[in-house]
Amino acid sequence: MAAFAFVVWVSLFDENNLLERRQLLKELSQLEKDKQYYTRRIEEDAARLRELQTNNDNLEKFAREQYLMHRSDEEVFVIVRK
Repeated sequence: MAAFAFVVWVSLFDENNLLERRQLLKELSQLEKDKQYYTRRIEEDAARLRELQTNNDNLEKFAREQYLMHRSDEEVFVIVRK
């Protein structure tokens, strides 16, 4: 009887109960997924930054696409697709 009471106490009422543990494991899994995502994004952005810093043609292309920059003798037309 004492063993059963101990198991119930540890499973449901203790500070480290099973429900709390399950929730923490779920949160840990989500945080690991987030870490993988952000690590991948950092690597992609670092590669893109290296490319922009080493090649002026790519830098010009980036400025034109992202910031709609243009030369003084050019016109820019923005096409919005729905």
